[in-house]
Amino acid sequence: MKKLFAFAFACVFAFGATGIARADIAPDVAAKLDALQKQMDAVQKQMEILRAQKAAPAPAAPAGSFITKVPGATQTFLIGGEPVTFYGQLDLSLDYTTKGLQKFYPGPGDSPQGNTSWLPAVSTNLSFIGVRGRHKLGPKSALLYQLETQLDISATAGTVNNNASNDSVVKGALTSRNSFIGLDTNIGAFKIGKTDAPYKTSTARMNPFNGHINDYAIVMGNTGGDNRVEFGTRLDHSIWYESKTFFGGWTVNALLSPGQDRNAFTDGIPAGESSCSGGNVPGSGALPPACNDGSWSHVMSVSANYNHKNLYLTGAYEIHKNVNRTSDIGDPALAALDIGDEHAVKGGFQVGLNKRTTLSGLYEVMTRDVPLAIQYQNERTRSGFWWALTHRFDAKNDVNFGWARANPSPGDPGQHNTAAGLNPDNMSNMLAFQYRHAIDTHVSWYLDYVDTLNHYGAHYDIGAGGRGLTTDCHDASLITSFDPTVTPTPVSGVGPHCYTGGHIQGFSGGLTIRF
Repeated sequence: MKKLFAFAFACVFAFGATGIARADIAPDVAAKLDALQKQMDAVQKQMEILRAQKAAPAPAAPAGSFITKVPGATQTFLIGGEPVTFYGQLDLSLDYTTKGLQKFYPGPGDSPQGNTSWLPAVSTNLSFIGVRGRHKLGPKSALLYQLETQLDISATAGTVNNNASNDSVVKGALTSRNSFIGLDTNIGAFKIGKTDAPYKTSTARMNPFNGHINDYAIVMGNTGGDNRVEFGTRLDHSIWYESKTFFGGWTVNALLSPGQDRNAFTDGIPAGESSCSGGNVPGSGALPPACNDGSWSHVMSVSANYNHKNLYLTGAYEIHKNVNRTSDIGDPALAALDIGDEHAVKGGFQVGLNKRTTLSGLYEVMTRDVPLAIQYQNERTRSGFWWALTHRFDAKNDVNFGWARANPSPGDPGQHNTAAGLNPDNMSNMLAFQYRHAIDTHVSWYLDYVDTLNHYGAHYDIGAGGRGLTTDCHDASLITSFDPTVTPTPVSGVGPHCYTGGHIQGFSGGLTIRF
């Protein structure tokens, strides 16, 4: 700025000193003076512009910030004027559990390997973090989105590799849990991504032990008593609809999960996935290297729910098409018969008996469609029920009781200490208890106990359904593996061994933080 004023002053002085004698100046000098005059005029205009800018008031600061906190909402923010919510749950516990197996079994069972009695452990239970938001499109429509991931607090996230199962899914990875985009309209929401199926969510409110050592998924929705819960699972690559409330309290949910598997016998990994549908990788549990231990082609799931005042009613149905369980068949000639539909139906209620006590109950029937010739190994067809009672002493203390029953199945493929056959004694009862104390609205601690009473042919565990740690029927025998580079014996290990009839029990105490 100082240089500009100095230049202007010099030009004015030069022009004033020479202007009187202009008439006597040669033409070429006059031309130079004219050019100098034009430069001075341009400089004068720039000076006027600068003086005007300096005198003008500064523009007003924009009202508010790009990110603002929503009053009254714990973790909801307005980002660019639209609501975005951060949420999560952290849950850790100290466990003390036993497989409750006998020290010796007659026949092929012999002695279970390793420690099958009481064992202390630290477990992460249903811990996750997520973000969800809503982008308004019109007066009655909006774009919805959610990204949610599991948190493995007490262990390092990775794939599952143990003597009971193998899975290449990293559940602690980003968006490993319910994640989607969707469209909210005046008739309901349409979403695409992955989510808990309507069959699962319809009775989730009846399970006060969700994600804990005594989760009702030990029995409910669990056709074989394994760690996987076939009819209580999260479904990838899904499309679903969630209705608005109508007729005074009714809602309807429906989901379709395409198979994405081009193999004729549904024994391949679906396109875009890292594991078989139904869980685990080909060859998991020392089985043949194919998706032949519960892999399906596609899934349909629906539920209808009624909620009014202190009463909740629900009914749900789900079908898994062309489920491949050929690994259960000892005779290769009959293996092709063991591909069939599996479906489940259940109905339940929850009622507030008074202001402090709530009673829940549900009944479930699961069926596997296979020919009579292989019914002797059909452990997937059975019924079961669940009762739960919650009593709140006050705003900070409550107690929960639960009882689940798995009724016998028409057949059983046999385990290490039992043979395959019709009418097995594989009934099981699971008893659950929990006391919880809330420190404040976000933090609580709890004490859990569970007792799974397996009959001789049953192998229901504790902790099924995605909990950090499970206690199941398998002993510590070395898993069978095959290495063609090793001679003369390329096969090593003889496990895993699953022993039925275990009296599986456990205690758990932990802390939950919600935000």
